[in-house]
Amino acid sequence: MLRALTSTLRFPRPWRPLETRGCSSNPGAAGREIQVCALAGPDRGIAEILMNRPSARNALGNVFVSQLLEALAQLREDQQVRVLIFRSGVKGVFCAGADLKEREQMSETEVGVFVQRLRGLMTEIAAFPAPTIAAVDGFALGGGLELALACDLRVAASSAVMGLIETTRGLLPGAGGTQRLPRCLGVALAKELIFTGRRLSGAQAQALGLVNHAVAQNEEGNAAYHRARALAQEILPQAPIAVRLSKVAIDRGIENIPTRDRLEGMAAFREKRLPRFVGE
Repeated sequence: MLRALTSTLRFPRPWRPLETRGCSSNPGAAGREIQVCALAGPDRGIAEILMNRPSARNALGNVFVSQLLEALAQLREDQQVRVLIFRSGVKGVFCAGADLKEREQMSETEVGVFVQRLRGLMTEIAAFPAPTIAAVDGFALGGGLELALACDLRVAASSAVMGLIETTRGLLPGAGGTQRLPRCLGVALAKELIFTGRRLSGAQAQALGLVNHAVAQNEEGNAAYHRARALAQEILPQAPIAVRLSKVAIDRGIENIPTRDRLEGMAAFREKRLPRFVGE
């Protein structure tokens, strides 16, 4: 089993080390909607993806999605990244969801292609080898919440607003929300939230188990980010390979790992005999 899990991890050679500076002090990223940075000193090993598209409240447009995919590809190949935080540079907003204005200009074929890209993006986030944390300091609606759901852990300001609101617009969650929300909250509650398009505060989301922690917002509007960073600092000193293997084991377990022992148990039940387990 351990061999199987280990084989799923990639241990690449160092690609291009991230420059150790905070996103807010990155002068070379002007005009980019997505910034990638790594923290220094005692926080070395924590990387951040800063979403910064204020004109569209961090809506998931073509350029935004492309730059997110580029950032993930870069970070995936950096062995020094032990925790990845998704945060917003737009006060009061995490991610407002799909860019509907941009989508209105697309043909039906183009919309289908773009939705597939969104699904691919969420899959890339979910499959990122190191733990990921969404710091939700504001609105996370539709695709914005789907992005947060693709992360391993979620921290929210108590005043943040989140929900899969697609049904209120004649749509449905198309980037993994219909699968990840039930895994997080259970089928019945996920259906209720999706059917009603209900919006939750960060405090309500914590009570339901949608987020790990909810914290009172501060004047700067980044309280969730600070709590997410503190959580990352707890993960940072732990054995990185063990943490990555734990993530694989948990994720594969939820998906029902097809081990030989599991298949043997099912066969024995069908054939009304005792199972012969081999530990594989």
